[in-house]
This record gives sequence, C-alpha cells and structure tokens, in this order.
Amino acid sequence: MSDCSAALTAARFTVVAEASPGLLSRVLEPFAKRDLTPDRVRSQREGALLRTEVALDAMPVEMLHLVAGNLGQIIGVIRVEAMEGRHIRLAA
Repeated sequence: MSDCSAALTAARFTVVAEASPGLLSRVLEPFAKRDLTPDRVRSQREGALLRTEVALDAMPVEMLHLVAGNLGQIIGVIRVEAMEGRHIRLAA
C-alpha cells in the first residue's frame, strides 16, 4: 500500500537584493509557478537594498529547496535565507 499523504511545513524565505523596479514580482514568481500562495509578504527598503520576507503556513517539504534555489538565481539577489518550521502531515 502506498503512502497517500503529503508532508507540509511552515516556511519563511528572506531575500536581500539590490532594490530595483520589478524585484517584488520576480521574488513572488517561484511561488506562483508552483501554485503556492504566500500567507504573508513583507518588504522594506534599506538604502540601496530591499529586504523581502515571504511566509507560508503550509507548503510541501520537497518544494522548500526548489523555491530557495530559484530565489537565489534572481538577478540582483545578494542573499536568500530559508527557514523551515513544523512538519504537518495531511492525507492527500
């Protein structure tokens, strides 16, 4: 019998990048292309940089490193931090 449950986790991504027009839409794109809707988005300019935090209360565990990798490939990104919270198991 196969395991029909999906492992979910709370996650928060922090992206520090050079402030530029269009940056916020590029930061949200990796979530949108995986059909993930963030629960919270916060962005603040810090001089020439923009710090953006994207939080999801539940996202598939296997997507965490994929999204973090995509965020790191955005032009102008200096640093990406991905923090994983508690694991949740839901029946599929």
